[in-house]
Amino acid sequence: MAQQRRVQLSTQRPTSTVCVLGTEISLDVCGSAPKDAVSFHVQGTPGVKLYVVHETQSIKLPSSVCRWPLAANAEVLLAMDSLSKDVGDEKVRISYFGEGGGVPVGRAMLYLTCVEISLDTDTSRSGAVSKTLLDKATWTWGPDGRGAILLVNCDRDDPKSDTLDNHDTAIRSYDDLKDMSQMVLWTRGPRTIFTGHHLVLHVDYSDADKVGVFYGGNSAALEEYKHVLGGSKLAYTIKPSRHQEESIFYVEGLAFPDIGFSGLVSFHVTLLESPEKGLLETPIFTDTVVFRVAPWIMTPNTAAPLEVFVCSVDNNEDFVAAVGAMAEKAKCPLTICPLPENRQDRWIQDEVEFGYVQAPHKTFPVVFDSPRDWELKDFPVKRILGPDFGYVARQAPEGASSLDSFGNLEVSPPVTVRGKEYPLGRILIGSSFPRFGGRRMAKAVKDFLVAQQVQSPVELFSDWLHVGHVDEFLSFVPAPDRKGFRLLLASPSVCYQLLKEKQEEGFGEAAMFGGLAGVPKPTISEILANEGLRKFNNYAQSCVSWNRDILKRALGLAEPDIIDIPQLFRGDMATGAKAFFPDMVNMLVLGKHLGIPKPFGPVVGGQCCLEQRVRALLEPLGLTCTFIDDYFSYHVLSGEVHCGTNVRRKPFAFKWWHMVP
Repeated sequence: MAQQRRVQLSTQRPTSTVCVLGTEISLDVCGSAPKDAVSFHVQGTPGVKLYVVHETQSIKLPSSVCRWPLAANAEVLLAMDSLSKDVGDEKVRISYFGEGGGVPVGRAMLYLTCVEISLDTDTSRSGAVSKTLLDKATWTWGPDGRGAILLVNCDRDDPKSDTLDNHDTAIRSYDDLKDMSQMVLWTRGPRTIFTGHHLVLHVDYSDADKVGVFYGGNSAALEEYKHVLGGSKLAYTIKPSRHQEESIFYVEGLAFPDIGFSGLVSFHVTLLESPEKGLLETPIFTDTVVFRVAPWIMTPNTAAPLEVFVCSVDNNEDFVAAVGAMAEKAKCPLTICPLPENRQDRWIQDEVEFGYVQAPHKTFPVVFDSPRDWELKDFPVKRILGPDFGYVARQAPEGASSLDSFGNLEVSPPVTVRGKEYPLGRILIGSSFPRFGGRRMAKAVKDFLVAQQVQSPVELFSDWLHVGHVDEFLSFVPAPDRKGFRLLLASPSVCYQLLKEKQEEGFGEAAMFGGLAGVPKPTISEILANEGLRKFNNYAQSCVSWNRDILKRALGLAEPDIIDIPQLFRGDMATGAKAFFPDMVNMLVLGKHLGIPKPFGPVVGGQCCLEQRVRALLEPLGLTCTFIDDYFSYHVLSGEVHCGTNVRRKPFAFKWWHMVP
């Protein structure tokens, strides 16, 4: 339905107004009629389309009908589909007649100027702005959805800058402009009409702190780009150029979707009519566009690796070398965070999570900095933030717990659950339920993840673990069949079955932790006879099984989609569970190459029986298993290979705006 406004007429003097292309004007024929008038006749010049609303029906004005009864609901509608060449070059005349007909008892004259005013964005999501007559004020999801997309400009394109690009109100490089979305204002028609009218671009007060808008006028020079909207600036008066029909604005996002902010931001352009001196301007036309701020998106283990990160500390040279060898096999660059930057903090997985943001015109990685803030806290800003590499962080005002570290933040590959598609997977976080009073992820982090909408988070029970991270009992690896992946779960029951099987084969005296100096070396038979250990692992298995059921429901998995990896835990109910031997699900996944913590299991027939079983489970999927010794450098500190590494991965091929949350 076309935008419509009502215009009052007068028989005392001519009326002039602007008709914006694509809109309708309703003429108040009754309000201007002389008191003794009973009918009216309306005429217009060729550029005006006239309609009479009679008995609730809109009828195009027939030339054969000379007069219309002046009923209480009589209305004349007009529209124009051609731009005016001069101000007031089209006219409408309404003549009023009394009972006797004959000579009109009054006439009202309306002078019209048709102009085009259109505020447009990339509503079709093609990567370029185009004019449209379709609804621009709503945003819809799905492959046929419409509405523009805005990136949070959270990278740092100028290496000399000491802050994120969206933390200031300056344009420092043309690369900065490329991160922004264009918004184009088209104005066509007689330019002198804007002498008595003003065009104002404005943003709602509630949205002003979420966006910034820059305008360079007719110049392409960087220094000419000024910050015109956002923050305390709610409106900007535009002066249309005499020689240019379009004004290009550049829009940046300042905030990601979060609690209290859906991600939707509206901009309006309003044409104001200047009345007589001393009176306020009145709005006669508004055009509105809406953007959605692009969400932060995580990538799963099964996505192709682009860059591997590891920290170099005092005692992990062999570990770094092993990770480097794996990265080389996967043809993936390795970035080593040196000691002066990590300050003996080796847990790079816990400090950050890599993701990305995407719009039709641009995609770039964004690192999410956890509230953990240990010795690695400066690494994301000093080493990762840069040109086309963004940064976002959330703090925990209530104080960060171990569950706020990002070993407790994973995402599944794409899944379909009871007909509902999750093409970007589902985020997995650990929490304390079903037990009350335990540790939980910080509300600010959880709220942020939920607000992104596209990777609907699932809460798992991880507080039974000493550290409390989901990566201690689960991982995902690529697979050539079924859903394209397998979920790996740590399994004490499978481990006990394997050890019992080896005992029955006559290997009960085979010992754990061979070759490790100063480490107790229990035999298979001793482990099986340890009732305290067995009871604790029955508890650990019940916790994993609880999560197994949640994951099957939340991810739409069947038993063949899950592989149980033998694993034992130790500890007590008060301090939580730790891995009894290096936790093999806490692995580094680089395509088909897996870097698995070396378990130092019992040697049977010349091979570690734990390694042998894991190879038998994973290698048929086309995966290669490399067992990395992390015992003294990570395991004894309550972490493993995955905890000590991090990976930036390739974004999903699927476009997030094509989904329906």
